[in-house]
Amino acid sequence: MVDDQLPDLVLPLEGRDHCLGPLGARYSLLEYGDYECPHCADAQPTVKELVRELGDDLCFAFRHFPQPKIHPRSAPAAQAAEAADEQGKFWLMHERLFANRTDLSDAELRTLARGLPLDMATFDRDVRSGAPARRVAADVESGTSLGVVATPTFFVNGRMHAGSHEFLPLLDLLRRGRTP
Repeated sequence: MVDDQLPDLVLPLEGRDHCLGPLGARYSLLEYGDYECPHCADAQPTVKELVRELGDDLCFAFRHFPQPKIHPRSAPAAQAAEAADEQGKFWLMHERLFANRTDLSDAELRTLARGLPLDMATFDRDVRSGAPARRVAADVESGTSLGVVATPTFFVNGRMHAGSHEFLPLLDLLRRGRTP
């Protein structure tokens, strides 16, 4: 299937999204990802390079799409990222979760949080509150409604992308693609 036959992003990037770069940027790249997914981890250097290359011309957003049947610790990891976000440390936790994707036990999630550093009483309270789980579920629901079935799934300038996750093809698509 070619990209122009794939669905458009019907839920546009908004303030609730975790974004690097301005929401009104010239280009947008949205990833639905899973912290235990090896393919998502492999895509992270490309994403970082695109963010560096395009600067404020790119809004990169990340939405959670844990796949607990194949990655049993992906949902708790996503919830830990959301709890870290409550203390302004989403992107730091995001990086650490991918770097430690082979050990996302409860103990390791707490170790990662403590090392950011986060206030651990607040972190634990936020995780127990259920708000992170609801946020993750909302991301999964939005992804499912758009036809996301695997990770990583990227939307390039508002259109689902089924091709390469390599730097140059994505950069080319971003630069010549339409905006949402």
